[in-house]
Order: sequence, then C-alpha cells, then structure tokens
Amino acid sequence: MKYDFDKVVERSNTASVKWDATEELFGEKELLPLWVADMDFKVPDEVVKAIQSQAEHGIFGYTTRKPSYYEAIIDWMKDHHNWVIEKEWICHSPGVVTALNLIVQAFSEPGDKIIVQPPVYYPFMKAIQNHDRQVVYNPLLFNEGRFEMDFEDLISKIDSSVKMILLCNPQNPGGRVWTESELKRLGDICLERGVLVVSDEIHQDLVFKPGKHIPFSAISEQFADNSIICTAPSKTFNLAGLQTSNIIISNKALREKFVMEGDKYAVTMSNSFGALATEAAYNHGGQWLEEVLDYVEGNLHFITKYFKSNLPVLKVLPLEATYLAWIDCRELGLTPEELEKLFLSKAKVALNQGYVFGPGGEGFVRMNLACSRSTVEKAAQQMKEAIIQLLL
Repeated sequence: MKYDFDKVVERSNTASVKWDATEELFGEKELLPLWVADMDFKVPDEVVKAIQSQAEHGIFGYTTRKPSYYEAIIDWMKDHHNWVIEKEWICHSPGVVTALNLIVQAFSEPGDKIIVQPPVYYPFMKAIQNHDRQVVYNPLLFNEGRFEMDFEDLISKIDSSVKMILLCNPQNPGGRVWTESELKRLGDICLERGVLVVSDEIHQDLVFKPGKHIPFSAISEQFADNSIICTAPSKTFNLAGLQTSNIIISNKALREKFVMEGDKYAVTMSNSFGALATEAAYNHGGQWLEEVLDYVEGNLHFITKYFKSNLPVLKVLPLEATYLAWIDCRELGLTPEELEKLFLSKAKVALNQGYVFGPGGEGFVRMNLACSRSTVEKAAQQMKEAIIQLLL
C-alpha cells in the first residue's frame, strides 16, 4: 500500500468544521467528532501537487474550467461507472446541497410537493422547506437490517402537485446501493406520472466490492431525459472545502433552466483550486480511492465485530456504500433525546442522530468511519463504557 491511513493527521486548529466547531455545535467539550461526512485522510499526492503548483503561480483571479477538466470527468464516469456523458451536460455548482436548492427553485413553485425517501440525508428536507415547498415522505422499508423502496406507497403519494423526487443513490445514511431493477421501477413510476428525478450520486465512488453503482441516467435515454444527476469529487477524494460539484443534465431544456437559476445567484463561477484538484483527483486518484475503500471496510469489520462481542445491544447494519456506519440502538429503549445525551455527555462521541434523517431514523446513529483505526477503537471503547454504565 502506498498510503498510511493509520497515521493520525492533526486537524484541530485548522478551521475544520469537524474538529474545531464540534463543541459549539453540540454543546459539549472534548468530543470525539465522528459526525459530518468528511475524511481524516490526506488527499492523493497528485492533488496536493496540483494545488501547490497553482499556489506558486501567485495569481488567483476569476477562473474558468479548462477542456482537460471536462475530459477528466468524462473519462472517470466512463471508466468507473460505464456512463458515457458529454461535456455540454456538465454544469457547475459549489456543492450538491447548493444544487438541490437551485433545482427546487427552478423546477417547482411555492406550495408544490417534493418526495423524499427517509431516513435520508437531512439537507434534502431543508432544501424543500427553505423555499416553501411541501415535503412528502415515501419512507423506506426496513427488512431484516436492509432498506428497500416502498413502491406502492410511492405511487399512492404522487398527485398533480408532486413535481419531483429527491433520490439518494447510493443511499445515505443506510448505505444501500440501489439495484438496476429498483431504479427502473422508480424511474418508470416517475416517467408515467411526470415526476422529475433528481439523483444525488455524491457517494457513487464509495461502493464496496462486489457492489456496483448504477447512475440513474445511464439506464435509458428516457430516464436521462427526465433526470438531473448531482455528482462531486468532494466525498470521493475529501475535497469538500474546495466547493466544486458537477451537475450532469443531458436534457437541454432542463440544463438551461438550471444554469439560469445558478446565474441568478452568481454561483456558477469556478474555484481555481477546486477545478485543479478535481482534475488531478479524477486523473490520478484511482489507487488512493481503492486503498481508502479497503481501509474503511476494515474499520467497518472492526466496529461490527467489536459491538457483536462487547456490546450486542448495538447492531451495525451491513454497509454496501459510503464510509458512514448506520447503527441500530433501538434495543436500548431510549428516546431520541436520551440517546443523544448518552453519546454526547457520557461517551463523549459526536455522532449524527438518526431522527434528523426523518421518519424511520429514530433510535439509530450515523458514525463516520473515514478516520484512523485508533480513532474508531477509541470511539467504540467510549461508547461501550457509557452503555455498560447505563445498563448497570
């Protein structure tokens, strides 16, 4: 292996939201932060070199995106996801969450309904509520530790006021990689009823073998024509601070409307470091990503085995994608408030509480595994000690 992910990189006092803002956000001191989805791993060497080269140039003016930037994205999607896209389809946004807010405004009106499938990434709901649209829940089914789509409920929820569905593919926080048959069923339902599919595929590269991510738009031309695909290198290569995402829209009319909405808020300008980092990562980061996935999977195996042996009251769900463990704590019999207090005040571990992900998330927590093994071990030990004290 080329990279040493066991090495702990000190992130305190680096303006890290994860490490420097946790006390302010959670109201407790000396917390081990395993909540927000960024990695404690250094980025690929080639990304660092690309940024250093630009920094040495010494001029950071308004920036456009070079042809090689688009080529890197096109090649990555083809090589890693068997998805053939064109340069013109690639639109810029500072982030996927920004894009979701723009999409909600561009393709719906106040009072319209937008479907989400909870438990799901909570900014989905915020992007809808921010603009006076109505959230419609199509809750996922939880069968034997695995999430599944409830298509009958989806059909029942669609009426003339429903304008779009926000799909999380792969799913966050449950870690599902949706199969082609599942995506086809959802796509057919939405096509038949005139519902736009907005697919957040930011975790597309973080899939464990033998799983395979399927881009929603790659399934058929009809699906591509009725969808907007949100991608970014930020989760894959730990580049969230460089605010660069790529929104892929093959339908020209949809694309022009999205770009027009972005222009209203002047958010279509590129970040010079973000563009360079994206290009370098997609061109040279393949080995780094393979090693990260192997390491995170090792962390997953550790935490699963540790809880099974030492704390069987907690159940770690099988994870098909993402570096975010979804842990079932319902056997503790605690309210969401009590569960949150237990981990913050007693275990001193900052996790995402499941209830924030919407209906079906209550009693679960989300734990970031993209960190050193020693950090995971420390968190597990602290959680064990707190829960044993609770159960005495």
